[in-house]
This record gives sequence, structure tokens and C-alpha cells, in this order.
Amino acid sequence: DLHVQGRVLLLTICAAGIGGTFQFGYNLSIINAPTMHIQEFTNETWRARTGRPLPDHQVLLVWSLIVALYPLGGLFGALLAGPLAITLGRKKSLLVNNAFVVAAAILFGFSRKAGSFEMLMLGRLLVGVSAGVSMSVQPMYLGESAPKELRGAVAMTSAVFTALGIVTGQVVGLRELLGGPQAWPLLLASCLVPGALQLASLPLLPESPRYLLIDRGDTEACRAALQRLRGARDVAEELEELEREGAACQGCRAQRPWELFQHRALRRQVTSLVVLGSAMELCGNDTVYAYASSVFREAGVPGEKVQYAIIGTGGCELLSAIVSCVVIEHLGRRLLLMGGYCLMAGWASVFTAALCLQSSLPGMPYLAVACVFAFILSFGIGPAGVTGILATELFDQTARPAAHVTCGVLMWTMLFLVGLGFPFVMEGLSHFLYVPFLGVCVCGAIYAGLFLPETKGKSFLEISEELHRLNFPWRAQGPAWRGPEVTESTEL
Repeated sequence: DLHVQGRVLLLTICAAGIGGTFQFGYNLSIINAPTMHIQEFTNETWRARTGRPLPDHQVLLVWSLIVALYPLGGLFGALLAGPLAITLGRKKSLLVNNAFVVAAAILFGFSRKAGSFEMLMLGRLLVGVSAGVSMSVQPMYLGESAPKELRGAVAMTSAVFTALGIVTGQVVGLRELLGGPQAWPLLLASCLVPGALQLASLPLLPESPRYLLIDRGDTEACRAALQRLRGARDVAEELEELEREGAACQGCRAQRPWELFQHRALRRQVTSLVVLGSAMELCGNDTVYAYASSVFREAGVPGEKVQYAIIGTGGCELLSAIVSCVVIEHLGRRLLLMGGYCLMAGWASVFTAALCLQSSLPGMPYLAVACVFAFILSFGIGPAGVTGILATELFDQTARPAAHVTCGVLMWTMLFLVGLGFPFVMEGLSHFLYVPFLGVCVCGAIYAGLFLPETKGKSFLEISEELHRLNFPWRAQGPAWRGPEVTESTEL
């Protein structure tokens, strides 16, 4: 009984994840392995065209563009995600999204034959667009398809697939597999495989029931989808709850991202989204990955073994994402966020101390390595997954796509800026490079502790009623707030 229910839901999670956030993690980490080879290729291409080599700093510029066009594409994808999710539906958006992946894989695969590093740039942009769409649509699709007692755990699987993508990218990029000097076009084009898997599996699974009922007004399709997702469980009660939510959203059109910032009734939700979303990108976790190899070298890990130590960091995030998936419905969102950020602030301070003392005290480099692992573990348990759930849980059906767009645009912009700015921060602050991140972690912990409402195990209606109380403390007994204008409806 539970078995059948669990199976369709599990298949939906896997089908959405493999072509969704898995792709994001995979393409994020895959680019690290062929760094040198692609830089050489850029140089050779230029020499073949003009007869003289490209100066070092320009090779570096082309390289940083190849890396940075990915989050830029993600930004476009996030902007595209809202309209796509509303017009095509959650499931179709994820399927159509694979067109970008196919185009990018073709560009990557033939870039060397065509002798063009511009193809690599364009490919990275397209892969970014696809990641931007799926990072926003996938949590929406899964959060709306899951039963409320599993909603947090199901939405957390996005983080699990991201981490899985990162590790897979690190493993496939090993010198022994596709990390060699000849194989990089194949390595970059291998993003086609997860895309093909999704195109084969996702069409067989149900669309989000909430989308079918509230956006499409199709009760029968919604009942059928619920029946498939819940197995033999009686869905009448859940359908009724959806219809109540639908009645509350009646006559409100889907909101635009900028409208979220105008309503007093959305103040708490939007602030939480912006503060915790920024904290997640600015807490320095992605830069740990960028910095990991040099920390490991400093600590005396031999050069050829560094690539295996780096797989360890990806494995850490995967492990902690799975742990948090299991405990989130017991501990709740707030505790995980607070705990994660507090621990990260602790590790960042120890890391800074270790870097400052490494010349005077033996064994300090090893402490720094331990801190890198501990930092990534703490990030994975709290902020990594919980932050993505907020946009799904704190907003109602009319505002949810807009919230995901806002969250996505914020996330990708920060990724882009951190990616560009970090090398300069590293030069400027040397040993103290983690101090700004430490500040961000402390702020994240304080905000989560004081201002974030707990949403564990509540229906979407209960959550919006509680938020209404927080946004309008002086009229606690007002009607349950719905949409931009307060409507008093009889059934509520």
C-alpha cells in the first residue's frame, strides 16, 4: 500500500532530479578537471587563426568567461522558469528544458573539430539556462506533488541530487576516466546522458496535482494524479484541502516577481527568502570547492592524490544532504538552518586560526583540511537544502512561481559575483579570507533563529494563516489572508 504510493513518488523524484538539479551539480564540478587542457586549446586555436599565441592574461579571461557564463545562463533560466511553469506546467517545463542540454552537448562535442572556443562559451551559457530553469521548477514540482508530512524531505531531494551531480562530475573528471587531455569534449558533452534519462522516464509520471487543479481548474486530472501519487490511500481529504486552497486563490492571477516586494502581506516571506537565499550563496561554500585543491596541497597531500581528496569533499556534501533529508521532518527547518550556520561560523573561525598559525605550529595544515570537510558537512545538513524549500513553503499558489524566480535570480547573481570576485578577495585578505563568510554565517543563524516561522508538517493553508498573523500583528483575528486584497469567503 505504502509501497505503491512510495514507488510512484520515488520515481517522480528520480526522474525530475536526474535531469534537474543533478545536471546543475554535474556541470558545476565537471569544468574543474579540464582547466589546463581547455586553456591550451584556446591558445592553440588562437595561434592557428592569427599565427601568434594569445597572451596569458587573455587566455585566463577566456577561461573565466567559460566558467562564469554558466551562472549567467542560470540567471536567464531562472527568469524563464516562472512563465514556463505557469504556461506549460511543471512537468512539461522540465521536459522542454532538455532542448538546451542537447544543443549544448552538440556544441561541446564538436568544438575541437571546429576549432572554436566560442562554441564552448555558448554551450556553457545554454547549459546554464537549463540549470536555471530546473533549479526553480524542480523544487516547485516536487513540493506540490508530495504529501504534507513528506513535503520537506521530498523537496530536500533537490539538494541530494545536486550533491550527487557534483560527486559524479568529480569522478567522471578523473584523469583515468574522461579527465585526460584528449577526452574533454566528451567530458563536457556527457551532460547529454542525464538529459536522455529524464526524457525517457518523466513523460510516464503524473503532473503536479496542485497545478492541475488550481492553475488548470481540472478536478478530474488532479484526482487521477493524486491517486497515482498516493497509491491506495484515500485522496478525498487531500483533494478537499486543495479545493479550499484553490478557492482562496480564485480570481487572483499569478503574481509577477516585482509585485512580491510591494505587498505588506508578503513582507516576512520575501525578507526570509532574500536574507536566507543570499546567506546560502555568500557563506563561502562554493568557494571552499574552488579553494579545496590549494588547501590540500598546502597540507602536504601529494599533487596526484589531490583529485581524490576533492571527491571526498563532494562525497561529504552528498552524505550530509541525505542525512538532512532524513531528519528534516523530525527536527524542522529552523533548527537545521540555525545549527548549520552556527557550526559553519565555528569552523570558519578555526580555519582562519589554522591558516594564521600554520607557519609557527606543526599540524595546522591538517586542521585546515579537517575544517574544509567539517564546513561542507555543516553546509549540507542545514542551508544547502532547507533554503530551497522556503520558496515552495512560504508562498501560496499564485505567488510561488514568482518566489522561485526571485530566489533563482538572487542565487545565480550571487554565484556569478562570488565567482568573479573571490580571486581578488583571496589576494586581498590572504589568511583572513574567511572572515567575511564568517560574518554571513552568523547573520544567517541569527535571522533563522529570530524571524523564520517553522513550517514542518503544516498544510499550505495553515502556513499562510500563520504568516498573516506575523505580517499583521495588530489585527491578529483578521480573515485568513488571500491574494493581494483581503477577501472574506464563506467557506473559510
